[in-house]
Amino acid sequence: MRGSHHTKARGGMDRRQLLALGAAGVATMAGPWPASAQPAAPDPWPRLFSHVYGRAVLEAPARRVVSLGYTNQDPLLALGVVPVALRYWYGDEPNSVWPWARAHLGQATPQVLRGESNIEAIAALQPDLIVAVGAGITRAEYDILSQIAPVLMQPEGTPTYGLGWEETTRMFGRAVAREDRALAMITKTKQAFAAARDRHPEWAGRRAVAAYHSAGETGVFAAIDGRARFLQSLGFVLPDDAAFGGGEAFYHPLSPEDLSPLDADVLLWIAAGTEASDLAALPMRKLLDAHKQGREVYAGPLHAAALSFSSVLSLPFAINALEADIAAAADGDPDTVVQSTQAAGLL
Repeated sequence: MRGSHHTKARGGMDRRQLLALGAAGVATMAGPWPASAQPAAPDPWPRLFSHVYGRAVLEAPARRVVSLGYTNQDPLLALGVVPVALRYWYGDEPNSVWPWARAHLGQATPQVLRGESNIEAIAALQPDLIVAVGAGITRAEYDILSQIAPVLMQPEGTPTYGLGWEETTRMFGRAVAREDRALAMITKTKQAFAAARDRHPEWAGRRAVAAYHSAGETGVFAAIDGRARFLQSLGFVLPDDAAFGGGEAFYHPLSPEDLSPLDADVLLWIAAGTEASDLAALPMRKLLDAHKQGREVYAGPLHAAALSFSSVLSLPFAINALEADIAAAADGDPDTVVQSTQAAGLL
């Protein structure tokens, strides 16, 4: 985002990268299931994986996996594979594993890699696979890492942080020969969305907006972004990106004098590194009908992280955490208290 949004976040990422990781994480949640999600006969070994930097070949199922992508630990853990090391993104979570994935970690204590890729530390772990989907590594780093072990990257033509949760889970399942488990986990997550839609048929066709307020800037997440698609997958209709100028941006800053594009049947505020009190003090927000009529939901740091991870494990967690508040905001009764909004001091 503009100006101050480029300040460094913990873990060496700037604010724009921090937000970008969720940009397409749920790109496959909405709409019919693709044919590729159906069971298929396992392909023989060795297995070829084509990606943005070329290709990787696995001679046998990977067992010692280093997780370099900022959120790659989630699908690995969902598959029953505990990485020997994983990449720190942000937060103070034990072993850098968030609550939605912790049960899959058990008592294991993988090494946590911080900052830039430590080639020596990775080599010392003797991995047979390095997963670097959404890791942001350079071609030079890739060339060195691929001398240690095969490296999986996002497919060519996919943005660095743009591979969807379903495709990532399926790719990793193929790499560790757990395709059936990958399909089962994908199915479980999709069923969680379907069940929420069934519980709330009144959400279908209602308008919802995912918004942020950070470092003095307020804006809306674009329809290509994971946080917005979370709402779409619950049955809501998103704003037309063309109204904001279109393009490939995953967010649209708004004029501080006019926040009216945020008015919707549900306005979901995503915590973006600033205190809720900053949002509470935003004068123009108080002019929104969504505020006056109690249609705001606040996804605090934990739930915002779940939406930003947008993984096969974090998305059901986000549904469970936010469904009741979304229902309260969307019920049409201004007197219904939305608990997250009240707790954040936004009423």
